[in-house]
Amino acid sequence: MTTISKVTRWSLDLYFRLLKVLLTLLMLLMTVPVLLQILSRYSGIIPRYIWTEEIARFCFVWIIMIGSMIAVREESHFRVDLLPQPETDRQAAFGNLIVHVGMMLVAVVFVVYGYEFAEFGFRQHSEMSGINMLSIYVAFPLAGVTWAVFLLERIVVDAKRISGRSQDSET
Repeated sequence: MTTISKVTRWSLDLYFRLLKVLLTLLMLLMTVPVLLQILSRYSGIIPRYIWTEEIARFCFVWIIMIGSMIAVREESHFRVDLLPQPETDRQAAFGNLIVHVGMMLVAVVFVVYGYEFAEFGFRQHSEMSGINMLSIYVAFPLAGVTWAVFLLERIVVDAKRISGRSQDSET
């Protein structure tokens, strides 16, 4: 493995770990407004807060998008088997390449249209909490870019396996 690919692998691993930490923090953060919603709904201790539902929803959007980024890197997303069962490693790599290229097309759609969506969000503010909607809508193009980066890593692995230069799917 070349120095560039070692640095790239290290950078992607670091980014992946950061995504996992962010996902955990968002899950913890989301429990606060949900707990406030429950307390306000079933007790008279605190007044009902409308903003809590909105903040929980915004956290949920980010949780979904970061979770999808993690799933692409781990290849734990769902798959539909359309191709016949491969008999060789090369055939399996070719099948994976087809899947990864298809996913890359979806990633490009998320980047292009997500950027437009984020621009639209920049001009809007949430009515309840006053948050600029860019902070929510930017999750979509960011997910697309992250998917594309992680998929490029997978496509390189697939190409090496097809060419016979690598037997290990992780190099």
